[in-house]
Amino acid sequence: MFVSLPSRRKPHVRWATPALLVLLSATFCWALTLEEAAKAHLLTQWGALTGGMVAPEVWLASLQRGTVLRLFTALFLHADWAHLLGNLVFLLIFGLPEERAMGPWRFLLLFLVGGAVANVAAVLSIGTPDRVIIGASGAISAVIGAYLALFPTAKLGVVLPLGLFLEFVKAPASLLIGIWALLQVVFAYTGPAFGAVAWWAHIAGFLFGVVFALFVRAAIARRMRKRQGY
Repeated sequence: MFVSLPSRRKPHVRWATPALLVLLSATFCWALTLEEAAKAHLLTQWGALTGGMVAPEVWLASLQRGTVLRLFTALFLHADWAHLLGNLVFLLIFGLPEERAMGPWRFLLLFLVGGAVANVAAVLSIGTPDRVIIGASGAISAVIGAYLALFPTAKLGVVLPLGLFLEFVKAPASLLIGIWALLQVVFAYTGPAFGAVAWWAHIAGFLFGVVFALFVRAAIARRMRKRQGY
């Protein structure tokens, strides 16, 4: 797994990432209290559904009915604890330094819009109709892509199991994230791409995150200079 390396700079208050962590966890815990029928209804009503979302008039009708909001609400629904915890770990590692750099509102925009774009990619790529797409994985992929664009020379701590011991080593973030991105492409073509995991959503989210970070990089630089008093 990845471990964020500590910074010597004075920490700043970051509320967007903790708020997302709490909201994702609270939504999942609340869903656990529902009966199976009610939980299934929740997923089908607020998860993103595949099939029939190709023609422009279908998207227009979805906008008029408000069902397009499912692209966003689906981000806060998860299938099980493993699904949730995996997303929370990556959000914590990559979200905190990104929020510090770009500010909470830009970070929230990255998470929500990046996740929606990822869900659109999943809706369009999965051929089977009426499949429910849920989870924040696409949004987390956008966060990872933005991290690579913002901190291309950063290093991440990696915990490696070596026999009976765990070894902590530093590795370039670009290398680790590059391997992760390559695996998403490989799994999209050779893995269960249209089964339990929507790999194309990860790819689309990652690319959106890179483009988003490059687009707002100048504004982030101005923000950092202002905070440092330059």
